[in-house]
Amino acid sequence: MALLVYMTAASADEAERIAGDLVESRLAACVNVMAPIRSIYSWKGELCRSEEIPFIAKTDDDRFEALAARVRALHSYETPCIVAPARGPGGCGFSRLDHRINTSGGMMSIYVAGSLAFDRIMSFNGAFADHILADKLHILNVSFLIDGLVEKRGGCAGNIAYTLALMGEKPLILATAGKNFSEYGAFLESKGISLEGVRVMKDEFTASCTLITDKNNNQINGFHPAAMGFPCEYAFPHPDASADWGIVSPGNLDDMKALPRLFREKGIRYIYDPGQQIPALSGDDLLDAITGSALLVTNDYELEMISKATQRTRAELRALTGGVITTLGEQGSVIDNGERGSVGIAAPKTVADPTGAGDSFRSGLLKGLLHGLDVPASARLGATCASYCIEHQGTQEHVFTYEDFAARHRAAFHEEPGVKW
Repeated sequence: MALLVYMTAASADEAERIAGDLVESRLAACVNVMAPIRSIYSWKGELCRSEEIPFIAKTDDDRFEALAARVRALHSYETPCIVAPARGPGGCGFSRLDHRINTSGGMMSIYVAGSLAFDRIMSFNGAFADHILADKLHILNVSFLIDGLVEKRGGCAGNIAYTLALMGEKPLILATAGKNFSEYGAFLESKGISLEGVRVMKDEFTASCTLITDKNNNQINGFHPAAMGFPCEYAFPHPDASADWGIVSPGNLDDMKALPRLFREKGIRYIYDPGQQIPALSGDDLLDAITGSALLVTNDYELEMISKATQRTRAELRALTGGVITTLGEQGSVIDNGERGSVGIAAPKTVADPTGAGDSFRSGLLKGLLHGLDVPASARLGATCASYCIEHQGTQEHVFTYEDFAARHRAAFHEEPGVKW
């Protein structure tokens, strides 16, 4: 079906530059650049006025998503206007609307549910095997002289939100934290991340994981859920089913059961990512959460655990959700959303620590989906995000600019990212 796509630019030069690109790339047959207009709009809670240049592209329905992604990549605006009105039996309506402002006048939301935690990593310059006697395991009592200790910010929700913030988004975390969260919270807020959905438990500590790693990379660790033992109890005051996205990652068990139902009730598309909490969830819990999700994202081992817990084949699980993404570490990921396909990796400069790569992958995936990219293109964004995380010790230590990200993405996948920030 033929479409006329209405857009605006900050200047005539920008409008003509984008118009030329769309025609040259055959995403539009023709683009009309028009005279300046005066626009009045709400942006981040403020009433704004500015002069803009409208331009209209003539294209067709099959090219709309690619055209919208290309305009977002080229545009100076964080959230450009891209509207395709279509005439149908009921008259003239909006068949497509690419927007970032919801009905309450604010930014559309990315709800990131999961854990907030501290990772305390200790290094032992010896070998555990030299200190543990096999015939004395029944009376084990050992102590290790630690050579170093570092504390890193972590937790699935914090990790996912952090990389989304690097990509220009302002996610809202749904989690619980404890009385020692203030410094971590200030760090997240400094990145533009909303803590509106974080419930602080004044009598509990923030969840923590303590790891001891020996010289052979063997690990002993313990996890204390602390505040994570309580649900976040977020009320969703301004949901927008047409714009919002959510992800349910490993965190409080009550939240992992309740939030998928809340997302479905409110029409919010969501990714279900049960991860290390799979053993603590019943088969019925998992089936209820997966049913109606936009995507189920796991690694291969986790997917097999879900299959056994639910007594469903992988094909049967696929039928309950919009698609299944299975991550395979350095082998990339496999997508099954009606058509099976695979996504490779973006090469990191070095590999310091793979911890957190999966969370960064989910950040890029969400970024793409939020901006209308298809699942494979969104997964490729995720692969590029993951390559930055594993270059550092710690899950919130990596940084990148758009220019650096785009160059690495092009080198890996021979395409532009499709989104810009």
